[in-house]
Amino acid sequence: MAFALRKRGPSNFERAADGSMTLIEHVRELRNRLFKASLAVVVGFGLGIWLAGPVLHLLQQPYCDLPKARLANGSCAFVQLGPADLFLLQLKVGLWVGLIVAAPVWLYQLWAFIAPGLHRHERRYAYIFTALAAPLFAGGAVLAYFVTSKGLEFLLNVSGGGDITTTLDITRYISFITNLILLFGVAFEFPLLVLMLNFVGIASAKRLLSWWRVAVFVFFAFSAVVTPTPDPFGMTALAICLCALYFAAVGVAFVNDKRRGRGKEIYAGIADDEVSPLEFDREPVEAGQSVDAVAPISAPEPVVAPAPIDRRYDDMT
Repeated sequence: MAFALRKRGPSNFERAADGSMTLIEHVRELRNRLFKASLAVVVGFGLGIWLAGPVLHLLQQPYCDLPKARLANGSCAFVQLGPADLFLLQLKVGLWVGLIVAAPVWLYQLWAFIAPGLHRHERRYAYIFTALAAPLFAGGAVLAYFVTSKGLEFLLNVSGGGDITTTLDITRYISFITNLILLFGVAFEFPLLVLMLNFVGIASAKRLLSWWRVAVFVFFAFSAVVTPTPDPFGMTALAICLCALYFAAVGVAFVNDKRRGRGKEIYAGIADDEVSPLEFDREPVEAGQSVDAVAPISAPEPVVAPAPIDRRYDDMT
């Protein structure tokens, strides 16, 4: 028994890429992708509520590991100033965990809607930058976690006295930790910006290397501003990591320039105020062919006067 195979038409990605999809179809596709992304975030939020307790315990460890944070019975206590502060904090942590867990789904839906408008090489660059962004952000988050413990130890040793008992508000403490993790994670994405400038041809590797003094100064100044603790440990750790990532990005830029052959142009070694060399052709110039004479143009015919317009009608009728 023979079965007729139905020929499949072009996919939505192909239709969006070649421009054959209408505006209403684009809006419908955006609606469907937003619905799928929202559904994934809701499922991730449910999982985040279940994991809120362990995540809060993990975020409390930098403070609870300090000797001065322990009470007489050996426990680590926090203060809740409002009756609903801990509940709202668990919802907030659950939402953050849900966004992280559902990130592959909503990032894919966002990418699937944007990708048809990009060229093939632009999609390849997007894959590379996305694959590097997640590990860099995770590295910044891990560094912020260790910097927090050192910074809290410094602050407690400076402000703590023999007759003073320090007890932190749980809401303000978790906000302090999450903001520090977010700042360090975003700061670790700076090498991707350097690589983007090089890949699109705005800045060469030699020019990026010539900016190293300015870059180091900016990194230390940025670290001093965004690091919430006044101790030099967190600022120095963040600045050194950013400098190392910057020089690593410059090294990748040198490899990219060598692969593309940049810097080997015909006038690359000539200064801006130097005259470019000219090649003189000593071959004799042959005589051109003779041009035939042009016939004279006849006189134009007289223009016939227009007929009178009937006054019963205006120029529109």
